[in-house]
Amino acid sequence: MTILNSYLCDKWQAGSDPQTPLYDATTGLVVAHASSHGLDLGAALHHARTVGGPALRHLTFAQRGELLMSLSQALHEHRDALIEASRSNMGTTRSDAKFDLDGAMGTLAYYAGVAKQLGDKTVILDGDQIQFSRSKRFLAQHIFSSRRGVAIHINAFNFPAWNLCEKAACALLAGVPVLAKPGTATALLSVRIVEIWVDKGIAPLGTLQLLTGSAGDLLDHVGPQDCIVFTGSGSTGQQIRSHPKVLAHNVPVNVEADSLNAAVLGPDVEPGSDTFGMFISEVAREMTQKAGQKCTAIRRIIVATTALEAVREALVERLRDVILGDPADSRTTLGPLAGPAQARDVAAGLAELAKNAELIYGGQTEVPGHGYFVAPHLFLSTLGKDAPFVHEHEVFGPVATLLPVAGDAQGVIDVVAAGGGGLACSLFSDDAAWAGEVLAGIAPYSGRIYWGSAKVYDQGTGHGAVMPQLVHGGPGKAGGGEELGGERGLRFYLQRTAIQGDTQLLRSVFGRIAD
Repeated sequence: MTILNSYLCDKWQAGSDPQTPLYDATTGLVVAHASSHGLDLGAALHHARTVGGPALRHLTFAQRGELLMSLSQALHEHRDALIEASRSNMGTTRSDAKFDLDGAMGTLAYYAGVAKQLGDKTVILDGDQIQFSRSKRFLAQHIFSSRRGVAIHINAFNFPAWNLCEKAACALLAGVPVLAKPGTATALLSVRIVEIWVDKGIAPLGTLQLLTGSAGDLLDHVGPQDCIVFTGSGSTGQQIRSHPKVLAHNVPVNVEADSLNAAVLGPDVEPGSDTFGMFISEVAREMTQKAGQKCTAIRRIIVATTALEAVREALVERLRDVILGDPADSRTTLGPLAGPAQARDVAAGLAELAKNAELIYGGQTEVPGHGYFVAPHLFLSTLGKDAPFVHEHEVFGPVATLLPVAGDAQGVIDVVAAGGGGLACSLFSDDAAWAGEVLAGIAPYSGRIYWGSAKVYDQGTGHGAVMPQLVHGGPGKAGGGEELGGERGLRFYLQRTAIQGDTQLLRSVFGRIAD
């Protein structure tokens, strides 16, 4: 049986028993085991601070960018093998595996480009020099410099490649070493990725470590220069934020959590129009891509009452075309959930949702094999912003609920807001006045808004695509965090400092940095 080791202190290490099993999501068979028991996590963090940190800070942004590009190219060389690793553990179709891996490689390559723009320096200026007194000879300059700790990345199970690489790209470029802990259920792909990087000797010693299995006592060893980035459930995010050592040292924590993302169809959109087709395509894709196991997936479908029947018929027709089955079969368009725990959670969520909404489409009834398969489920609730459970809990699978509303802007805003904050919201309308009012109203509840219209129906990147140029995160239930966004993504790993001093001396130091 395969044992997934951890890569700590620049060597592969096996945890002791008991081991946690990882399953082939298609067959239900155990494919590997992982454990962190007995591993010295305090030593791993110390190694990152004392070996990895100085090595990274010795490099300029441009040199760190070369490192990121090498990491991306190494994955591209092994793309097919990594796609197979994703299928054998997580049960992804080839298309879904490519979505994860290509997103990972693309983000690394994008931040390599950001590094070129930052150039041969190690500090970023924040704005111009500031005169705050009568004297023009005594000014101040804000700068961003690398934190002297470790970036602890606790990742979710649904994107074992993209989660790992998008976080590492920003931290490594900022000059902060990484210790990543992937979601155990799908850790096989993350381990294979790090094995490729280690075998090629790309990253300097101490700059990149991987912990498989549970987090154990990892947070007991954090210090004031460390930072934590977490993707997963809101309850786990709260546990991390409230850990005694995190509180004692005021360790920065960024959380991306579950959210009830919405798609809104404007009352101006006619069935059969390009905008209507765009809306139906996005909703159907977000329900089924990665078996609905996406943090950005559409869970609430908000439509005008007058368009309800047309939307219902169009969505059911699309969902009927979904083929649930073995992802190794090229005809399959919907694979299994990631594992038994995920299957149990979705089953419980579906049962609760069925008590509070009407099931209008239940999908394929025959489940192939012995894996963790769930067909698409489409529900309907006529209770709008007051719909119980619909606005309270995310069923993390191929599941969404139709919510008809009157169509006025404020009514739509109220329903979106009832979700308590989301990572992404889509709005489909060609009416600029109506859409503008809705956009202004839903923006405080959304990390990103995707506006679909007739002029971009064949050009948009898609509701669920997380672009490294744009911020990713959201308020409230979405965790209140923010990642990526180009250079903005580095800021979490940097310390902003105001330096006061003689004008000429400041310019002699920071003028060179700014060139």
